[in-house]
Amino acid sequence: MDKPKTGPKDFFLWAGAMIALYVSAFSLLALFFDYIDVAFPDSLNLYFDPYSSGIRVAIASLVVMFPLFLVLMHFIRSDIAREPPKKDLWVRRWALVLTIFISGLTAVIDLITLINTFLGGELTMQFVLKILVVFLLMSAALMHFLADYWGYWNINPRYARSVAIAVGVMVVATILSGFLIIGTPSQIRMYRFDDQKVSDLGSIQSEIVNYWQTEQKLPTTLADLDDSISGFTIPTDPQTGLSYQYQVLPSLHVAGSATSSAIVALPTFELCANFNAVTQSDSPTIAYAPSLPASVGTMGQDIDNDGWYHAAGNKCFVRSIDPKRYPPFATPSTKSS
Repeated sequence: MDKPKTGPKDFFLWAGAMIALYVSAFSLLALFFDYIDVAFPDSLNLYFDPYSSGIRVAIASLVVMFPLFLVLMHFIRSDIAREPPKKDLWVRRWALVLTIFISGLTAVIDLITLINTFLGGELTMQFVLKILVVFLLMSAALMHFLADYWGYWNINPRYARSVAIAVGVMVVATILSGFLIIGTPSQIRMYRFDDQKVSDLGSIQSEIVNYWQTEQKLPTTLADLDDSISGFTIPTDPQTGLSYQYQVLPSLHVAGSATSSAIVALPTFELCANFNAVTQSDSPTIAYAPSLPASVGTMGQDIDNDGWYHAAGNKCFVRSIDPKRYPPFATPSTKSS
């Protein structure tokens, strides 16, 4: 019997199936790694992903590529069922052998890395779980494609369907777990609105301080901050399009120094915005302090310092300007004197 020839259809079916498989496998690994990082955070890892972009990319890849892999493999197995000689196509043998090689090599390297790390005394729960996930997934892939290479799934198609269903359930459960961590798309959008509001308030606050240093008084309204030369325009709430709330408050009186009984009046104001949710633990607004530090009394105590933390609903941030931290700018009359 002549050997079956590989046609364009066969080649691209197998090429597409392998690409979809590898992308799905790496996306699944990335998801498991992200979940482990969330469950067992590393205090030495200072980087954080404010909007869980890695999880979102992995979920999107799985949602597209894993069903594509199943569909392509269904077509391939249907072709082999109709034409059994197609199981000997060179493209099939190469694809299976390559996948078996990559799976086996990854599992071996995984074990070597685990043993080396253990001997170095640097074993952590996070590391062990990641190594275990890689080993289990690669071992499962190795056994599955070895069985495929030996023709086991062609002889037992019912078992092949059961394995496909089980893997599909695992992938779906993994994807759904991601939404428990990052929230739904609508929730993420609300968090982004909140972060933008905090960023806007920070910009407005900086301009208020600059205005006070220049004019030695607080602006009456936010409109006073508009500057056509610098190009600064008061931002508005990105969610509603309304202006942020601003109000000048009575000055805060504190002792001038530790050795003096003089009382210093600190210009005080508040900025308010309406937020959708409490500040998220991975919000980028946590990574920086407010541009205007807390007012400090004679003993260094914080008078007002809640940063940019907020709950859901309307939140007002009270700020007092300390002239020692932000001295007024020298005016021409001051320089001449």
